Amino acid sequence: MAETLISPGVLARENDQSLVTAQPQTVGAAIIGPTVKGPVEKPTYVSSFGSFQAIFGGALESGSTDYTYLTSIAANNYFQQGGESLLVTRVTSGSFTSATSSLIETGSGGPTSGLSPFVLETISEGEIMNTGDTEIARGALATGSADNVRWEIASVNTSSGVFSLLVRRGNDNNNQKVILESYNNISLDPFSSNYISRAIGDITSNVVVAPDGSGTYLQESGSYPNISNYVRVKQVNFNTPHFFNNDGSAKDEFTGSLPAVGSGSFGDAVGSNLNATEANNFYENIDSSNTQGLIGTDYTNAIQLLANQDDYQYNVISAPGLYYSGYGIQCNLLKNNTISRGDAIYVMDLVPYNTAIGTVVQNAGSVDSSYAATYWPWLQTIDPSTGLLVYVPASTMIPGVYAFTDASSDPWFAPAGITRGGLGSVVRAERKLTSANRDTLYEANVNPIATFPQQGVVVFGQKTLQKAASALDRVNVRRLLITLKGYISQIADNLVFEQNTIATRQNFLTQVNPYLESVQQRQGLYAFKVVMDESNNTPDVIDRNELIGQIFLQPTKTAEFIILDFNVLPTGATFPA
Repeated sequence: MAETLISPGVLARENDQSLVTAQPQTVGAAIIGPTVKGPVEKPTYVSSFGSFQAIFGGALESGSTDYTYLTSIAANNYFQQGGESLLVTRVTSGSFTSATSSLIETGSGGPTSGLSPFVLETISEGEIMNTGDTEIARGALATGSADNVRWEIASVNTSSGVFSLLVRRGNDNNNQKVILESYNNISLDPFSSNYISRAIGDITSNVVVAPDGSGTYLQESGSYPNISNYVRVKQVNFNTPHFFNNDGSAKDEFTGSLPAVGSGSFGDAVGSNLNATEANNFYENIDSSNTQGLIGTDYTNAIQLLANQDDYQYNVISAPGLYYSGYGIQCNLLKNNTISRGDAIYVMDLVPYNTAIGTVVQNAGSVDSSYAATYWPWLQTIDPSTGLLVYVPASTMIPGVYAFTDASSDPWFAPAGITRGGLGSVVRAERKLTSANRDTLYEANVNPIATFPQQGVVVFGQKTLQKAASALDRVNVRRLLITLKGYISQIADNLVFEQNTIATRQNFLTQVNPYLESVQQRQGLYAFKVVMDESNNTPDVIDRNELIGQIFLQPTKTAEFIILDFNVLPTGATFPA
């Protein structure tokens, strides 16, 4: 088609401006801490508190007393406040393993008596997953609980070579089955689309600390991604490849390999959450040598795993139960990882329960980063599992404030004040702060949690722990930059290995400029400018295989100090225009 006119005529040209811009990825919070059950040191996304409870459990039973880990309280508050995605990493003390299924009998004529055709294992780890083999009335398991599972082969069709597998709750019985998952028409034929390992999953992973110091990572083994939330296939002992003869009939040598109808339990897992000396170190009793039954080094692997920005995405992270004055090594590791990632903010606790303000201020002076923020004092809330009033560190509740801000406004609005900083699930703060107390804390970059008549408990500060006075000493500006960098980097990822031409630069600008305009319209920016042209992409730059973009931002500031002048005038005075 001609692109210019030489003789008189009409030139019809096309300008495709219908490019659909990718939307920003939705990421949520990350939390590190102990849970009742669940995979150990394997970061797992959950999308609701119900999903959290199914995977990680609720209350921990210890004799006549129940306790709830701060991780669970934090997750419940986060989803109550509008959070959509939570990345949970369970930490434990000591060695934990999965439970394996009891003997699964084969049908008549099975190849080997006493050997299961396949073995299942629980995704959750620890002794809590052991249901035991002892059956009591109505087929109930003596040691089954709401936190563990049992298996059942519900039906078998030898002519088709398929069977049904049920995953049941550990404390149900044969008259009142609680079926958590069901898998129908499962096959032992590895060439089948519904092969058991493919239908359920068989991936296992182990935490590896690289001996050369290059990092901590999960090393996976297995062939099929895990579909089930509760179990995976550990091994298949009797495969039935090409189950049918050419005439469509089942091969005699395979029909006896199928499992027989029946049910069973899981056992042989190791790892206990609690011992007698740990029972007193929950809630406000946490100290520097025992935090919910753990010590600082128990958190190290989990913290290092979450440094992997490619695999794990989040915009705020906390580890309720770790505080700076008692667990400085782990808190600094978390802070430094967050700085290196550049896409999240770390909500850090500084001190244990019942600490003087002077000590809070002193500890705050030891931290300097715009990627970390701290809040004080501790807060009293209702334990969602036990209904008891308990004290928790502020980092248990603050991610919920961030989630509410994101849901009701945008990340660049201050997660503070009566509009967005209200802590509705908090009964009271550890102490009511006076105006002078709040001034002392805010000058030290500690965000005070105030108590106001009629308003309740409110987050009344939004400083980061950065010492230098700049726009980034405010949480809303830091979170604005995190949001913008995340989205614009997402666009830039698509340009890697593209031709370094005007068209590529224009492609970038046509996506970034409209997005920043929308942020400006939503009160995130006063002004902005994006430069990606020949002025910063000179021939020398292009020859180095570089593409440079410069983004200039004027972040919106919050009104934290409101000054009202009341001027009293004499009768008859004229009001100024």
